[in-house]
Parts: sequence; C-alpha cells; structure tokens
Amino acid sequence: MTEPTPRRARSIATRTGDDGTTSLLYGQRVPKNHPQIEAVGALDELNAAIGFAKATRPAGADGSELERIQRELVSLMGEIACAEADAVRHVESKFAKIGGAELTRIDAAVAAVEARQPKFDGWATPGANLHAAALDLARTAARRAERHLVGLGNHGKTVRPVLLQYVNRVSDLLWLLAREADSA
Repeated sequence: MTEPTPRRARSIATRTGDDGTTSLLYGQRVPKNHPQIEAVGALDELNAAIGFAKATRPAGADGSELERIQRELVSLMGEIACAEADAVRHVESKFAKIGGAELTRIDAAVAAVEARQPKFDGWATPGANLHAAALDLARTAARRAERHLVGLGNHGKTVRPVLLQYVNRVSDLLWLLAREADSA
C-alpha cells in the first residue's frame, strides 16, 4: 500500500472532505449532501451554466448582464452556505448581499427583452442554436436552484424572500434571452 502524497501548501486538495463532509461559511462541518450544500451546489451549477451560455454568445453580443448575475450568484451562495446560527454574523459582514436593487435590475432586463420581442405563445423547444440551447440549460439550472432554495425552509434554514424572487426572475430572463436567441 502506498502512502498518500503529503498536502502541499495552498493546494486545492485539502483532504478535509475525504470523510464526506464540507464546511459551511464560518467553518461548521456538515455532510456533503446537507440541504444547504445541495442548494449551494445547484447555484454553482447555475453559475457554470450561465458561464457556458456567456461563452456561446455571438461575437459582439453583450454578456455584461450574465456576468453581473454570475457575481451575484457567488454572494447568494455565501448567504445560503451560512449556518442559521451565523446569520447575524453574515448580515453584519461586508459580504455583498442580494437585495431590492438587484431584483429591480433583473426586472428591468426582463422588461427590455420583452419590449424587443413579440409576445411568446406556447411552449418552446430548446435547441434552435447553441447559444439558445445554452441559455435554456441555464434556465433549467435556475429552476433547480430555486426548488432547492424553497426546500431549505423545510430544514430550518431561513431564506430571505428576495433571494427566491431573484432566482425566479433570473430564470425568467434566461427563458426570454433563449427565445431571443432562437430567432437570431
């Protein structure tokens, strides 16, 4: 049997999760299938899916709103990864937090896309092109993340209503952007 390689300083391979646990924000250890970790994982998948959609956008297309959403998702993940006992500590921290301004901006982005497009009627079938398909994939990741956030209440985690509203609107925006990309 071979000895494990010693951990290098600053390595991503910390080995602290080898026992099937991980840390919440501020260090509390929980199983990797803990509902908060599942929710954070779904938000991380959403972030990656938006990154894929951003990477597939046509040359010259603006990706700044998708990038803003990605940065905001990191803030949202931090809040969700905070143990209930540490909620006050998080509120008092300098960490960025999703609030009404971000929700208003997403609502404005939804209204802008709706103003550019005819009204949509019926069901959309994803895959008209790579960018539209990537946006639809991101939309489905947003809906999965939303379901995980809703479910956290059943496990004693308080989720601020604005966070649910935000993820719901992000999904709406991604759907609209996909429909717009369908016609490109």
